[in-house]
Amino acid sequence: MLRSLYSGISGLRAHQTMLDVTGNNIANVNTAGFKGSSTEFQDTLSQLTQGASGPQAETGGTNPAQIGLGVKVAAVTTNFNQGSAQSTGKATDMMISGDGFFVTSRGGQQLYTRAGSFEFDAGGRLVSADGALLQGWTADASGAVNTGSPIGNIVLSPTATVPAIATTRATFDGNLPSDAAAGTALERDVHVFDASGVARDLAVTFTRTGTGWDVTAADANGATGSGSLAFTNGKLTSGGSLAVGGMTVDLAAVTGYAGMTTVVASGQDGAAAGTLVSFTLGNDGSLVGAFSNGVKQVVGRVALAKFTNPEGLEKAGASSYTSTANSGNPQVGEAGGPGFGTLTGGALEMSNVDLSQEFTNLIVAQRGFQANARIITTSDQVLQELVDLKH
Repeated sequence: MLRSLYSGISGLRAHQTMLDVTGNNIANVNTAGFKGSSTEFQDTLSQLTQGASGPQAETGGTNPAQIGLGVKVAAVTTNFNQGSAQSTGKATDMMISGDGFFVTSRGGQQLYTRAGSFEFDAGGRLVSADGALLQGWTADASGAVNTGSPIGNIVLSPTATVPAIATTRATFDGNLPSDAAAGTALERDVHVFDASGVARDLAVTFTRTGTGWDVTAADANGATGSGSLAFTNGKLTSGGSLAVGGMTVDLAAVTGYAGMTTVVASGQDGAAAGTLVSFTLGNDGSLVGAFSNGVKQVVGRVALAKFTNPEGLEKAGASSYTSTANSGNPQVGEAGGPGFGTLTGGALEMSNVDLSQEFTNLIVAQRGFQANARIITTSDQVLQELVDLKH
């Protein structure tokens, strides 16, 4: 039988594989986090019809004569170049800028993906569309994240709370009028909190004296404190704070110019207990929760993985990969670290498939398939000629 017949068959198989790979790329042109693949060919073993000979004194050397036996698919490689960004505005959508992978767990198997579309399930866990659980670290009650501990499911319960914070400092700023008449009193109130989150009023009274202003403070629990403020050319020169029931009233920003009465309580560091309202994603993977009491605190951190050889990963479906012997072991770390990339919230990485390149590959694969089919038909015609010699 003709060798060309089998070479043509191998060419059909190889170009059919190229068509399959190209078709899959085109089918996933809008799949978030999808990485396109390419087909690499190589020739198969060649039949040696004449060996090489070395040069002699009277004759020159000859080269080997070999006849190829066809083509085969050497590899189907994955292109891990960055895909374009698509803004979604959805807090649970995340995009990696760089070479890292999200770590997920599905059925106890650890998987890796570039697709960052996640949702909350009934248990408050972040999950992908197929139910894979996003892995990372959950913060403790104080907002601290131990990234040295093993990764696990990230749980953001809508009933999560932050404890109340007792007020230790209340701050005032603004201006006390230096041209006010002696005996003028200005009272300002500020809400403060105890350790259980119970609010109470702290009343601070400023009374004009011949040399400056006296300050008295009293809270609803009966604690009191007093002091005095002196100004030179509108700038505070003495006083600046007083203690009231374990709290410090900070007056260092108060001024004493004429014609303005703008002194006001500018803030305090206490808060009632609060529940989780929303969260945002930082570039380092930190999930910062916004609570109903105005406190913003880290509630978790997304873990990322990197590999020595990402092309060695094996596709596991649902835009996920598993590690193999040639990908190397996963190195788990935080976003922003070397080789991990950074995270962007409210955006997704789209497919990196280049349609113009894929349609060109489609034409090349189609023509290659047709050419190899012509080899088979030509070989068949030659065999027919041999058969016709009998007649």
